[in-house]
Amino acid sequence: MSEKKKFYITTPIYYPSDKLHIGHAYCTVATDAMARYKRLCGYDVMFLTGTDEHGQKIEDKAKAAGVSPKEYVDNIVEGPQGVKDLWKLMNISNDRFIRTTDDYHVAAIQKIFKKMYEKGDIYKGKYVGKYCKPCESFWTESQLVDGKCPDCGREVQDAEEEAYFFRLSKYAGRVQDLLENTDFLEPRSRVNEMVNNFIKPGLEDLCVSRTSFQWGIPVDFDPGHVVYVWIDALFNYTTALGFMNDKYHDFEKYWPADVHFIGKEIVRFHSIIWPAMLMSMEMPLPKKVFGHGWLLLDGGKMSKSKGNVVDPYLLAQRYGVDSLRYFLLREFPFGTDGNFSNEALIGRINTDLANDLGNLVSRTTAMVGKYFGAHLPAGCGATGDEADLANLVAQSMGNVGLSMQFPEDDPQKFDVELIAMAAQLRNTYEDKMEQYAFQDALMEVFKLIGRANKYIDENKPWALAKDETQQDRLAHVLYNLLECVRISAVLLTPFMPETCEKIFAQIGADDSRRTWESAGVWGALSDQAPVSKGENLFPRIDAAKELEELAALEEAAKAEAAAKAEPEYITIDDFAKVKFVTAKVLSCEAVKKSKKLLRFTLDCGEGQPRQILSGIHEYYEPEDLIGKTVVACVNLAPRKMMGLESNGMLISAVKEGAEGHEELHLLMLDDKVPAGCTLG
Repeated sequence: MSEKKKFYITTPIYYPSDKLHIGHAYCTVATDAMARYKRLCGYDVMFLTGTDEHGQKIEDKAKAAGVSPKEYVDNIVEGPQGVKDLWKLMNISNDRFIRTTDDYHVAAIQKIFKKMYEKGDIYKGKYVGKYCKPCESFWTESQLVDGKCPDCGREVQDAEEEAYFFRLSKYAGRVQDLLENTDFLEPRSRVNEMVNNFIKPGLEDLCVSRTSFQWGIPVDFDPGHVVYVWIDALFNYTTALGFMNDKYHDFEKYWPADVHFIGKEIVRFHSIIWPAMLMSMEMPLPKKVFGHGWLLLDGGKMSKSKGNVVDPYLLAQRYGVDSLRYFLLREFPFGTDGNFSNEALIGRINTDLANDLGNLVSRTTAMVGKYFGAHLPAGCGATGDEADLANLVAQSMGNVGLSMQFPEDDPQKFDVELIAMAAQLRNTYEDKMEQYAFQDALMEVFKLIGRANKYIDENKPWALAKDETQQDRLAHVLYNLLECVRISAVLLTPFMPETCEKIFAQIGADDSRRTWESAGVWGALSDQAPVSKGENLFPRIDAAKELEELAALEEAAKAEAAAKAEPEYITIDDFAKVKFVTAKVLSCEAVKKSKKLLRFTLDCGEGQPRQILSGIHEYYEPEDLIGKTVVACVNLAPRKMMGLESNGMLISAVKEGAEGHEELHLLMLDDKVPAGCTLG
């Protein structure tokens, strides 16, 4: 028996400064789908993910939380709804999980740092420049965009300290050649950006140690210095295999990596700094770095620090993990940005999963049960002619002319079209998967699913069932449908593993009919397979009702997150911009389907009424507030809640009431105070 081919794939290691969001899940689900696909194809796969746990931002957040940095990251990574919990929920099949605080990694990084130092590729100097704390990145003045970080657009701060530097400039020529003359970096569109923006202007040496904070791996030969970010983070891909440590012993087996999947914001580090460091260490380079696009929300990148994130826990628990996995890889091409929306998610579930896949499985298994019981009759499977046709199509990658002519009403015409599509599917799917074109691979599978649904309408099994002479035809039609379901489920397994297990159980496909090899064979399903109609795989969702409920849940989550967020101080100049005015309550009513919101119509002295929503129904009844004089902020940006626009905010305060209960008090003035007075 020949040894299995190896495949090593990694996600980036995620920074546990806060809970992970849907953007992190996107990358990890894609990596998982690729790993599962390669296992399906018979590869010996190593799939690595993990967390990058050092740095000044973690140190600052831990201090603000009153815990040690290790306690802080332990909670984010290992705690309830932490990183590991999320990957378990999302059915991520990683073989290994690395934390950069792991002892074996720490010891290995110290050895790597010293080796590069002794070679002369790391030297001591002084860093003077600009530093972006959220990105943990140093920048020169010329690299800033409008004086801010070019990656995240936030403020930078002056930095000056003793530091060690890596001679990145020494490897500029070799890295440029790697990028321009190989397929090391994909999509290819990212190559020009790296070369023109970073290498050609002059690749500067890289700061690789810090002395202004302590939360990092100590430089063991120079106390006071800690290893800074990229040596620590990037070499995780090798230390997790046992490089320069005794924890694992499969570095030679799996290295170099076949592909690193990363977000496009860290392409620079993986396509320029990482190969240069490996060149310094005289190590083989990974075969490929693939920089996928971002999931955008309201046109902007999701960011923990900006707070515009989507909670994967909420969506996975509400709609099912496989629905979310499918949506993430079907909705957007993997190499480009994609706009995330709840509307698009619900639309995909209803259209592709409920109408197409779920409907096909449900109709087919129900008809088998209704017309034949638990088993189709013996001999109803693929004929010799159909098997020959399938083999011919598969061997020619589908590029075969079907010259057979059938009368318009000959049902065999429909059989041939269906079988030809099914026979070439695995080859087409494989071609797309090898290009990391997950969206296209899924589209190919759903073409067959759509054709199978059309095949039902063409053959009208309910009509065949009424004709005693058509029982053989009826059984053959249903067998063809089951076989299409089986092939589709095999190829959907990397994307929706739990759902496909349910499908296999319903159509009676044993383990030998769930393999990669069997997906390329028409007629592999036994015609005596036990068939049963199971649960509805994807119930349809009432989109309008669901979107309202989601909006309310997300508002509540944002409010909770805001309450827990670290304080962001403003200056007196910022405060002076806030406009407070007195307002008369003209009307007040409860917002339907909301327990908290009241809808106010106010006279703010502006000549026309103003609508403001306020979550104070727990403390006030609307009829008690009509005619009262309140204080409102009227230059707050409008926002929608429960589908209604709120143009400002009512001012209230919380204080402790009886028995320690919190009470909310709306700021109300003497009713003789006129509306529209500005408060200074």
